[in-house]
Amino acid sequence: MSLVVVLLALGLLIFVAYRGHSVILFAPVAALLAVLLTEPALVGPAYASVFMDKMVQFIKLYFPVFMLGALFGKLIELSGFAKAIVASTIELVGRQRAILSIVLVCAALTYGGVSLFVVVFAVYPFAAELFRHLDIPKRLIPGTIALGAFSFTMDSLPGTPQIQNIIPTTFFSTTTWAAPWLGVIGATLILVAGLVYLEWRRAAAARAGEGYGTHTLNEPPPFVATNLPNPWLAISPLVMVGVCNKLFTSWIPALYGKSVAVALPGLAHPVTTEVGPLVAVWAVEAALLAGIATVLVFAWRSVAEHFVEGSKSAVAGSLLAAMNTASEYGFGGVIAALPGFLVVADALRAVPNPLVNEAVSVTALAGITGSASGGMSIALAAMADQFMAAAQAAHIPMEVLHRVAAMASGGMDTLPHNGAVITLLAVSGLTHRQSYGDIFAVTCLKTLAVFAVIAFYLATGLY
Repeated sequence: MSLVVVLLALGLLIFVAYRGHSVILFAPVAALLAVLLTEPALVGPAYASVFMDKMVQFIKLYFPVFMLGALFGKLIELSGFAKAIVASTIELVGRQRAILSIVLVCAALTYGGVSLFVVVFAVYPFAAELFRHLDIPKRLIPGTIALGAFSFTMDSLPGTPQIQNIIPTTFFSTTTWAAPWLGVIGATLILVAGLVYLEWRRAAAARAGEGYGTHTLNEPPPFVATNLPNPWLAISPLVMVGVCNKLFTSWIPALYGKSVAVALPGLAHPVTTEVGPLVAVWAVEAALLAGIATVLVFAWRSVAEHFVEGSKSAVAGSLLAAMNTASEYGFGGVIAALPGFLVVADALRAVPNPLVNEAVSVTALAGITGSASGGMSIALAAMADQFMAAAQAAHIPMEVLHRVAAMASGGMDTLPHNGAVITLLAVSGLTHRQSYGDIFAVTCLKTLAVFAVIAFYLATGLY
């Protein structure tokens, strides 16, 4: 019965998310329903001391990353740099290679620190024009954008400043550059397999005589590449984020040591902060600030006119994204405390290899919650100590645990109720029926790539 209660709460959250309801509203409802059916007297205390505690903990750690990433992406858009990057990439790769061009543009933006949601809005108009010009079915656009933005640059490539690559650092005391060989190998497998799949789908459509199609919903006007910034100037903020992320990852521990005490006149006692778990978070935040400063220096005239409204929309978007994920984190904290979850945890312990155990746990919870960051947060909050103990017994470095967790989070998370999937389809003017199959196929390649990476590590010991 305890397991049924947990499944009921998870099922309710999936259902309301799929129906488009707010996760911020229904995550506590679903969590407290599970408590009500287990220990009715503990509903209030569970909300105050577990759900809200976990939610606040997530916001405290990661909200600045959400906010700075959203602001950086908005400034890249307002400055015209996004258009310049897209136009130059298409010119470099060739308009005839539409799928490859769009994948590379998405990859450059996400690896450069631009939020996934911002990338969807920024790239879709160019993708639509290219596909329309080459008479490639529009229904393949979401899968193409998903491959570039939601897969290998989101959590596989070492150093990526996306939140899915940051969350494991606070549990394993690693950095965003953890296990670089495994990350690069996994990213290469995903990219190659994804491109082969999408090209196969394009060729099949061409043989069947299917073209772009007749579409009226969210069709963008033709893009005119005039008065664009220099592409080298446009890409400089992205390069700045990557370089500064690497530098600050080394500088911060050297500057602060293992801990730092904040002793200010207004504090009754000094506040001590452990630096190790926060190095990656601080490094990404500092790198995004450097990227924002670079945009403002090079494109102040373009940005200034719309900065007030643009920054407001960026902050609002970051608040929504952070609160959604934090609510799922709070939900996971409550569920992890219930007896039904212990049944699941005990079953997962039966998986002998700690890396496979971690991969299955993270990807399953990411799929259930429809969120890579939410599912990974739930899994690591509940089972990180178990994973670390098993890894230490098997002499597996924490960096490998980090990379496996990050990659596993971004596979099955793209079930139909995933927020990014719903946004991508809405922006594209397409339905789940038309395009979801390709999104699912492309992102599920990540799930397979995780196990390929685990096999590579076990066979070679390289990470």
